[in-house]
Amino acid sequence: MFHFAIIGCGRIAWRHAEQIARVGKLVAVCDVVAEKAEAFATRFGAKAYTSIDELLQSEKGVQVVVVCTPNGLHAEHTIKSLQGGRHVLCEKPMCLTKEAAYSMRDTAHFFRRQLFIVKQNRFNPPVQVVKELLDKGALGKILSFSVNGYWNRSQDYYAGDWRGTQELDGGILYTQFSHFIDLLIWLLGDVITIDAKKKNWNLRQHFELEDTFLALLETNSGAMGTVHFSINSFGENKEGSIAIIGTKGTVKIGGQYLNTLDWNTNEMDVHTNAVLPQNPANQYGFYAGSMSNHHLVFDELQKALNNMPHQLPSVSEAIKTVETIDRLYKAASE
Repeated sequence: MFHFAIIGCGRIAWRHAEQIARVGKLVAVCDVVAEKAEAFATRFGAKAYTSIDELLQSEKGVQVVVVCTPNGLHAEHTIKSLQGGRHVLCEKPMCLTKEAAYSMRDTAHFFRRQLFIVKQNRFNPPVQVVKELLDKGALGKILSFSVNGYWNRSQDYYAGDWRGTQELDGGILYTQFSHFIDLLIWLLGDVITIDAKKKNWNLRQHFELEDTFLALLETNSGAMGTVHFSINSFGENKEGSIAIIGTKGTVKIGGQYLNTLDWNTNEMDVHTNAVLPQNPANQYGFYAGSMSNHHLVFDELQKALNNMPHQLPSVSEAIKTVETIDRLYKAASE
């Protein structure tokens, strides 16, 4: 049984703690807000800390650190944990710069520890179906695609928190839609940015970022596509989708959070009538996130930690997502 520590006791940390209780033992938690750390530790039977350095020094039995701190702190806390001789599971996004991503990778290599980044949307049943179609060549040559995220993040989401800041949030491509970028690359390969635009419509206070992002892309194989991300959808999340048009098939992953298979017509008639199980979205009170697949992430994490074949993304794949987002933002700033 592996012993875990969680750094950062916010909303997503609860999801991790529930899964750790299923597959291992949560020994310690850390948050700079002592009350949050104490409440979290009491709930899950762990010891509370307010200093990651103290935790790493005191809890010698911890083998895996789960990083659930704000985006802009992921690199710092991951590197400290790796230097402390622990394996790390880091929540998305990996970090906010490609330079930080390289440092995380190199630290893991130097200290001979394993580093994993949470990409739970890869396990969405419709995504798995489309991945299989593409791997079998059932869609033929890919001609074009679109990736859309029409979500709602209200003022309440950003009030008095790290969210919405350039330093710790980084932008909607990191916080809300990094999963979409990861899936785009995983399904269709590397992309280059042709053009991109971003805009802040000034609908929120304490908000330093864009709320709308559009781009025109091209894959290495020549397929053309668009991305359109917005957190201005009125009232609730409306759509998270990936549509792919090929010479032998056309598919669309849709729903509010990439949770349905809306179209699936292909020459090989693969999975045309598939009935797909659905997990609910992660619920955080006044907003919903992506599909809740953290149980599958931890199932695969156990395999990886025991040096068995697993389906977690490699560090190099996670770095590609950060690099692609970096290029998208640079194109939108030109």
